[in-house]
Amino acid sequence: MSEARTRARAQQQAEELCAAAMRALAGQADLHWRGQRVYQGRRALPAFGPHLQPSAERDDFASLRGATDGIALRLARSNAALHRTLAPADPLERAIFDLLEQLRVEALAPAAMPGLARNLAHRFRRWSEAFVGAGGTESRRGIVLFALAQTVRSRLTAQPLPEHMADLIETTRGRLAGHIGHELAALRRHGADQRAFAPHARAVAKKVAALLAGDDDEAGAGADPRDEDDARSGFARLMGFGGEWDDEAGSDEPDRQRDGLAPGESASRRGPPDAAGGYRVYTRAHDREVQAATLVRAAQLTEYRERLDGRIAAQGLNAQRLARQLQALLATPRADGWEGGLEEGRIDGRRLAALVASPTERRLFRAERIEPLPDAIVTFLIDCSGSMKACIEPVAMIVDVFARALDAAGIASEVLGFTTGAWSGGRAHADWLRAGRPPRPGRLSELRHLVFKSADTPWRRARRGIAALLKTDQFREGVDGEAVQWALARLQRRPERRRILLVVSDGGPMDTATLLANDAHILDQHLRDVVQRQTVWASARSAGNAESAALAEIAGIGVGLDLSPYYPRCQALDLDAPPGNRVFQEILELIAGRHRR
Repeated sequence: MSEARTRARAQQQAEELCAAAMRALAGQADLHWRGQRVYQGRRALPAFGPHLQPSAERDDFASLRGATDGIALRLARSNAALHRTLAPADPLERAIFDLLEQLRVEALAPAAMPGLARNLAHRFRRWSEAFVGAGGTESRRGIVLFALAQTVRSRLTAQPLPEHMADLIETTRGRLAGHIGHELAALRRHGADQRAFAPHARAVAKKVAALLAGDDDEAGAGADPRDEDDARSGFARLMGFGGEWDDEAGSDEPDRQRDGLAPGESASRRGPPDAAGGYRVYTRAHDREVQAATLVRAAQLTEYRERLDGRIAAQGLNAQRLARQLQALLATPRADGWEGGLEEGRIDGRRLAALVASPTERRLFRAERIEPLPDAIVTFLIDCSGSMKACIEPVAMIVDVFARALDAAGIASEVLGFTTGAWSGGRAHADWLRAGRPPRPGRLSELRHLVFKSADTPWRRARRGIAALLKTDQFREGVDGEAVQWALARLQRRPERRRILLVVSDGGPMDTATLLANDAHILDQHLRDVVQRQTVWASARSAGNAESAALAEIAGIGVGLDLSPYYPRCQALDLDAPPGNRVFQEILELIAGRHRR
C-alpha cells in the first residue's frame, strides 16, 4: 500500500476515534467528522475558535483530539441561543467575543479528566506555533489579537505562557493590560457563568476593536494599501475571521460570495454563480474539453495500448462473463415479437390449417417473446489528478474491461476524466492577479475535461483513446464538483432511460489557487452540494416522480480510500494487488445497490 494511502486511512481511523470521544463528551449522538470538518447530522459546525480549524497539513492525533474536545466542550457548556443574543453586531467584535467564549468553555475542562486539558493545551500550542511561523504576528492587527488570545487563555486556565511566547508578546500584552486589565480579571471571576461572563467579554471585544481601529488611523497614508490588504486577508485566514462566525449553530450552506466584477473585467468573461449555494467561477475563458487521444503521439498511444492489453491478458479476466452479468443487471425485460408453435398460450390463426390436416396437432398457440433489452448507459468519470498517477494502470484495466463488457452486452458507456490545464491556477490565476486580486474570486483554475471514450463510439474504435489514461504527465489538480456536473450534463442528453455515473477517485477536490484565495472548504462543499442535489432528485425519480426522469444515479469508487464524505453510495477498492474478479464483483454490487456501506 502506498505511503499516501496509508496516511489517509490512518487519518480516517483517527477521526472516527475522536468523533466517538466527542459524542460521548457532548452527549450528542449525531456528531461526526466528514471531509476534515465536524458535522452535527447533515449540518457543518463552525470551528468556534481559530485554533480549532483544520490545518493545511494532516494533524497529529493529540492535536485532532484537542480540536474535537474543544468543539464538544463548546456544545456541552455553552448555550448557543444565549450566545447569539448577547453577541455584539460589529463583525470584528463578534469574532473576538466568539473566541473568548471558546476559551471560557475550554477552561471548564473537568479536573477529573486531565487528558482533556492536555489535548486542548497541545492543540492551542500547535496553532500558536503555526500562526507565528506563518507571519501572523508581523502585522499590527495580528500581534494584538494573538496577544489577546494568549493572555486570556493563560488567565482563564491559570497556566503560564511558554517563555518564548511571553517574550514575543511582552510589549503588546503590557499595552493591552492598560486598556482591558479590569475586564480580564472579571473574565476569570465569572468564567463558570456564561451570562455573567458575556458583558465583560463584550467590553474586551469593543476596546480591542477600538484599539485596532486607532492603529489603522495612525498608519496614515504612508503604508502601502496592497501590503495592508495582504496582511489582513492572511490574518483573517489564520484566525478564522473570514465568515466562519456568522452562524453559531453551523450551517450546511457555504459562505455567500460577492457578486461584484473585478476592475476592468467584463461580465462575459466571468462565470455566473453556480446554483449550488454560492459557488462561483472567476473565469471559464481557459476551460477546455479535449479528446484525450489527441494529447498523445500515435506511436506512444500504440505502446500504451499494447501495455494495457498485456496486463489484462495476464490477469485472465473474463469479459464475456462480466457482459452477461451486466446484461442481467441493467437490461429491462421487453416484448420482442411472438414465439409460435407452442402447446399453450394464445391461438395462432396461422396454425389452424395444421389442425385440419392433423386433428392431434397441439402446437397451435403462440406467446409474446420477452427479451432483456438494454436501456442504460454507464459513465466512468476518472480523477486525473497527480495523486492518481500511482494507481492509474489498474484503474485503466478495470475501466477498459468494463467498457468492453458493456459493449458486448449492448449497453452504452462513456469514459471521461478531469484535471486542470496547469498547476496553481494557470492562466485563470494570472487573470485574477492582473485584475488586482479581488477577494473571494471563486474557482481560479483552467479546467481540462478529457473524453477517453464517448457514448456513441464502440469499444473497438475507442480502445486507443482509453489507453491515453496511461499518459500521466497530464495529471495535475482536480475540481471534482464541476467535473461531476459536466458528466451529468452529458448523460442527461442521452436517450437511455437509466443513467449511471461512477466517479473513480482517491480523495476530495484539490486546486491550490482556488483554496488559497477562498474559503478552505469551497471545493469540498460544492462537490457535496452537487452530489446531494443529484441524489435527492434520483430518489424522487425512483419514487415515481416523472419530472426526475432525465436524472442519473451517481456513486463513488474510492481508490484505496472511503469516499463516503462526498458520495452516500460508494465502494472502496484495494488496488495494491492486480485487480481480479473480486474487484469487478464489488463494482457490480455498487451498481446494483448491494455494496458494503
